[in-house]
Amino acid sequence: MASKTDLLHFVGSIPLQNGEVVFEELSRSVGDYLRRMPDGETGERLKWIVFQQKMLTSHPAMEVDPDQPPLPVKQSDSTVFREIRRLRMKLNVDPERVDFDTTYDRAALESYKTFSRFKREGRISEQTRFQFALPTPMASGLMYVSPNGRLRYLRAYEKALLKALTNILAGIPHDQLSIQFDVCQEVLLFENYFPERDHDYKEQTFRQFARLAAAVPDDVELGFHLCYGSPNDQPLVRLEDASVLVELMNGIDEFVGRSVAFIHVPVPRHAYSSFFEPMRRWRNTKGTWPYLGLLQFDDAAGDARRIKAARTVLSDFGLAAECGFGRTDPARVPTILARHRAAADFLQH
Repeated sequence: MASKTDLLHFVGSIPLQNGEVVFEELSRSVGDYLRRMPDGETGERLKWIVFQQKMLTSHPAMEVDPDQPPLPVKQSDSTVFREIRRLRMKLNVDPERVDFDTTYDRAALESYKTFSRFKREGRISEQTRFQFALPTPMASGLMYVSPNGRLRYLRAYEKALLKALTNILAGIPHDQLSIQFDVCQEVLLFENYFPERDHDYKEQTFRQFARLAAAVPDDVELGFHLCYGSPNDQPLVRLEDASVLVELMNGIDEFVGRSVAFIHVPVPRHAYSSFFEPMRRWRNTKGTWPYLGLLQFDDAAGDARRIKAARTVLSDFGLAAECGFGRTDPARVPTILARHRAAADFLQH
């Protein structure tokens, strides 16, 4: 049976002014339900990896690939949200000598200062960990980089990401830290969202998870957040059931060579019992705790229905929103937090 602090999870993005306000609101509204707490991914991280696209566009090693048409970013109703001119690494560039400044390390270390102060002041529980989310290399690689020479880019970006992770690990006590890897474009890849994919895309994906996880020491908590994008609060794909999510969950279970504390999976508004049925195939040999992202804005009746549907398959789980909500109206935040608390109370009964 879950402890109270296993009942709620926030994947990261929250539309408030800064990390201090995020910590204040989370600790006040739902802090007793949280095992870990994110900083809200405010500032340049508000739109997840869009700031990485800006960094890549201005990087001297990168250029627009003139041989590739723009990538349409389509939502699940086929609406084109935007189009992306994808980049490529210049042909004369040695990927082993390219350095991308992701800035994730500086953001994490700055936010941890505030988190640590809140702990010293008794405003955050001593047992709560600071949660920081990192994208996978495939996130920017599939969204912003051309398939022409993409593997060269992925090697260079992974090296830069792991360098940032090393700096985070050096600056934050390990027993205070939870690293979450965000898995979005891989879900889209498995759903055949992109106009191209390599024949061995599954193995590439799972090997990537293994390398990233291996860089996180055992005394640092590790988790994964699966999603399918949410621009304009609308998903990029419509999942009829959790089959592709379970395939990724089993890949994490098989390929990651260390413990995985938690995994968050998105649950669409239309989910009924049949959506959760594939989760019976989740092997979960590591004892990973699942968070079901089934909470929708201002839909208490739907939340209760989805919880009851999930219980037909899973006996124990925590709750979360379908994805981060950093791009939603900030005025919704009090209602969102109140609904999270009410749902956690409902889950206990």
